Amino acid sequence: MPKNKGKGGKNRKRGKNENESEKRELVFKEDGQEYALVSKMLGNGWVEANCIDGEKRLAHIRGAFRKKVWITPGDLILLGLRDYQDSKADVILKYTPDEARLLKSYGELPENVKFNETENIGGESDDDVDVEFDIDDI
Repeated sequence: MPKNKGKGGKNRKRGKNENESEKRELVFKEDGQEYALVSKMLGNGWVEANCIDGEKRLAHIRGAFRKKVWITPGDLILLGLRDYQDSKADVILKYTPDEARLLKSYGELPENVKFNETENIGGESDDDVDVEFDIDDI
């Protein structure tokens, strides 16, 4: 039988997510870029995004993002607009909920924008519903 000459398997290739804890600099939009909210995942690296300027565009997740950054509906993303196709764009960056709140406080986003806030502030959660059942009635 041949001996394993590799340095490890799938878990070694996967590695540790060490960049999770470190803070990155907040990136603002430039000309040719637009903020958008993901409305639907279409598959094959494409998402449907509602841009802040009112347009609905198809956006392509670039190769470096596909397996490293998970994008879900409701996330705030930065799109690179295409010069030759106005209805399509490319995903450049995904903002964390903290970064999205900062953008909103700086006035970059309108106040009526609702983005996906996965972190609960204040310790309240929607799962704390008190329901009592009487088993004797059955």
